[in-house]
Amino acid sequence: MSRLAYLAIMNEMTPPPVLRQRKPDWIRVKAPMGAAFNETRALMRKLSLSTVCEEAACPNIGECWTKKHATMMILGDVCTRACAFCNVKTGMPRSVDPLEPQHVGEAVAELGLAHIVITSVDRDDLPDGGASQFVKVIEAIRSSAPQTTIEILTPDFRNKHEAAVEAIIAARPDVYNHNLETVPRLYPTIRPGARYYASLRLLESVKKLDPSIFTKSGVMVGLGEQRLEVHQVMDDMRSAGIDFLTMGQYLQPTPKHAPVIDFVTPATFNAYAAIARAKGFLLVAATPLTRSSYHAGDDFAKLRAAREASLAKA
Repeated sequence: MSRLAYLAIMNEMTPPPVLRQRKPDWIRVKAPMGAAFNETRALMRKLSLSTVCEEAACPNIGECWTKKHATMMILGDVCTRACAFCNVKTGMPRSVDPLEPQHVGEAVAELGLAHIVITSVDRDDLPDGGASQFVKVIEAIRSSAPQTTIEILTPDFRNKHEAAVEAIIAARPDVYNHNLETVPRLYPTIRPGARYYASLRLLESVKKLDPSIFTKSGVMVGLGEQRLEVHQVMDDMRSAGIDFLTMGQYLQPTPKHAPVIDFVTPATFNAYAAIARAKGFLLVAATPLTRSSYHAGDDFAKLRAAREASLAKA
């Protein structure tokens, strides 16, 4: 067989590469800069804290850090999972830092935050998945900044979520967030270490343990999901009593991650938001740049106002 014939056969057998799509104008953001941005970054470094803003390459970091808003990531910066959408490092994490809760409390007080979001990497190596560290961080913030409201964004605590959630709920965060991320059909390729219905049950258990705590969850679009699949996720969330839905455009962190299948238009986001409101969510944030903790403080105030309005009508 000639070399040309061999190459022709190989070209037919090899699937074409998925080309990275060019970002549309509505997804572009300004580069981070300015004194306030640098001060926030310097404080995180001084206290040896990680932020999901940096680790997950959030497109809103410039806006949020300029306003001295940050989502702090506890339990280190190495995750035991390898989700196809996530830019956080994967591997064997270091031991838990016992000073981390104190440092988080100090940072919240120094930034003068009215609302703080605390998230973490997955820590499948720990007996409780890291739940006890969430509790210690909540307690440290309550001590150093008692007026600050606290939102947590936890992993799924795979195979240990009942005891983990009970411990965290006893510490009384104001908002409990856990993201479903995508539709069930895409879990094997996008979120292979997790189980869709396990995540739903976790959020449902929060509401059963303490109905006064707001529950929140988010999904990414642009990964190849169908609209009716997204509508079904909304229905599943409402069945689990979830109060707040966030929805944003998936952006591919590196060529090694899952590709963007399509860039969802702002008009489609508006349509999703209208459908979600009709399904009964207290609050919906659905735009291309929406992320779990984007405008979290303002959204918490809206959540409280929406609940008060709902109770007044009852």
